[in-house]
Amino acid sequence: SHVLFFCLSAYFCFLMTALGVTAGAHRLWSHRSYKAKLPLRIFLAAANSMAFQNDIYEWSRDHRVHHKYSETDADPHNARRGFFFSHIGWLFVRKHRDVIEKGRKLDFTDLLDDPVVRFQRKYYKSSVVLMCFVIPTFVPWYLWGESLWNAYFLASILRYTISLNVTWLVNSAAHMYGNRPYDKNINPRQNTFVTLGAIGEGFHNYHHTFPFDYSASELGLKFNPTTWFIDFMFWLGLVTDRKQAPKEMIQARKERTGDGSA
Repeated sequence: SHVLFFCLSAYFCFLMTALGVTAGAHRLWSHRSYKAKLPLRIFLAAANSMAFQNDIYEWSRDHRVHHKYSETDADPHNARRGFFFSHIGWLFVRKHRDVIEKGRKLDFTDLLDDPVVRFQRKYYKSSVVLMCFVIPTFVPWYLWGESLWNAYFLASILRYTISLNVTWLVNSAAHMYGNRPYDKNINPRQNTFVTLGAIGEGFHNYHHTFPFDYSASELGLKFNPTTWFIDFMFWLGLVTDRKQAPKEMIQARKERTGDGSA
């Protein structure tokens, strides 16, 4: 029971980490696909610091540039440069000059208009130390006597490593492997494996076709915990203005540009 409880707590940390990226930096701040009230924005900012994948402003800036100039030299993690580059290699090198020059043409003022984003950016390093490493390590040790060694390497390091690679798979695998039922003319694919790991972010052909849709997939019996979370927050009154692509628009797009796989 002790081991099970510890594993469940580590998985809870993973889910919180993932939501900080998927529901937070991605669907809320990058795409403005829904509106969140202050308590939820604070939670998502804390969860985003637990993810340690750059602060909300920088993550959202890169992601907007990625969508605007997808699969070109202005795309920060251009999948046309190969799996390794789009997965992790782009973080090892200086950004292509097109990423910087064309990125300057986009407007990011709405991000810094949010005091939560400004606060997290100002205290980002401190918040990462606290949320990504200190709390996941010391809570199991303090509450139920887990060894600091186990807590640090499982709840902090292993959880962080897995969450990083799950996010990166959206940039790599979901741009290379899978079907394209909505738009066969773009690289992003529907990838079930990525969906399972990234709690609903693997419906990537849909997402790049309808980036404004808060669900990032067609609604229905699909595995999309991020959408479930946003819907639950809506039920609690912490979310408003969820944007969705109309069914008629989705069907028309499938018939016009889809590969016929769905």
